[in-house]
Amino acid sequence: MGHWWYRNIVEPGRLPLLLALASFVLTFLVTRVITRLIRAGKGPFRNITPGGIHVHHVVPGVVLMVVGGFIALAGDGRGFGAGVAAVLFGMGVGLVLDEFALILHLDDVYWTEQGTKSVEIVILTAALVALVLAGFLPFGVNELSPDETADRFTVVRTVAVNFLFAVVALFKGKGRIAVIGVFVPFVALFGAIRLARPNSPWARRFYRKRPKARARSQVRAYRHDRRWSALRRKVEHVIGGAPNR
Repeated sequence: MGHWWYRNIVEPGRLPLLLALASFVLTFLVTRVITRLIRAGKGPFRNITPGGIHVHHVVPGVVLMVVGGFIALAGDGRGFGAGVAAVLFGMGVGLVLDEFALILHLDDVYWTEQGTKSVEIVILTAALVALVLAGFLPFGVNELSPDETADRFTVVRTVAVNFLFAVVALFKGKGRIAVIGVFVPFVALFGAIRLARPNSPWARRFYRKRPKARARSQVRAYRHDRRWSALRRKVEHVIGGAPNR
């Protein structure tokens, strides 16, 4: 176990990233527990309202991100300082992304259906950071052999092809697949060759004169949403709390 830890975490310099990920996830979970207790009127916790202004936790989150970021830039990326910077930055990201929906809508939608977007972003961010921590690099660069990495043309070609897959998946209305496909090219390829969603730019451009393809796209999107959207909402509600009715 110690050999694995040194070879995969310490030697590649991924310990700060691991600390940032752990503090990010832990901060988000603790924050959700506290906000749910405040919502239920239990425990000693209350909203912070100095002078009648509700200070959302995105504010201390931004402060922690700024402090952690500058500490990281001022150091050499090693030692105790790098660990402190990673923890502070991870805590800040957890607080900020927990109110991502508020930033997106410029409104306090924390306990509404729109507010569940914050939980989705947190899950996606944690998954992407975990992929980087596991050694995945953008656009399949990690899959190249040392000889291929030394060949610039091979690197550029690999990046360009995988980037194209991700862009096509995005234009087909599959944003989550496109983002994950940046690190796992096979996922982007899967999204690129599948039918586009009916309201996507790809469908509006290429399915306009293809009624059969447009109909298949609508049926597939309906079946997919019926099968997975309800499950995704349940998971988000379990993690972040059900929105107000």
